[in-house]
Amino acid sequence: MNLRKFIEKYSEINDSDWEIIEELFTERVFAKNETILQEGSVCRYFYFLESGLIRFYNNIDGNDITKTFTIAPYCFTSKISFRKQTASIEGIQALERTVVRQISAENFKKLESLNSWNIFIKRLLNEIQEFSESFYLEIRTMTAQERYMKILEEYPEELVCKIPLKHLSSFLGIAPQSLSRIRKNFTKNKKLT
Repeated sequence: MNLRKFIEKYSEINDSDWEIIEELFTERVFAKNETILQEGSVCRYFYFLESGLIRFYNNIDGNDITKTFTIAPYCFTSKISFRKQTASIEGIQALERTVVRQISAENFKKLESLNSWNIFIKRLLNEIQEFSESFYLEIRTMTAQERYMKILEEYPEELVCKIPLKHLSSFLGIAPQSLSRIRKNFTKNKKLT
């Protein structure tokens, strides 16, 4: 899905608005495992993930902790760092070859004059907020196995298998060995049905 079609899922956009938007975004490609944003750096861009898979992470006491994953097509940034132009509290990494369209903070502000862009951003932020609230509830009420099963229900299994075990187990808050056991039990139960 291209950027225009993605925006149109949230807001109608006329050709003149689209020309302005398209002109301000540039394409960039990240290699597998390349860092998009280093923790502690200022996030200078808002991104549209055209293809690929990324993860957000924190380094806490020397431990790499995965916060979340984003799959194409979707938008992402380090929200606080991008908005305030301050050091980020998270890192962003491409887990496979990733193609993005990016817009600088300065150019992003130029789009605020477009009603269609403002509607898009408002609806996108509402969707992200709803996801965050559900996600935090799941962390508190579901076991790691239940969260893993939910991931498999919501995303294709071949996509989940692309995520390195250490990042997926970190995201679930369990040791890699525990995730291996959950996967093994899942595969065994799947064969029985």
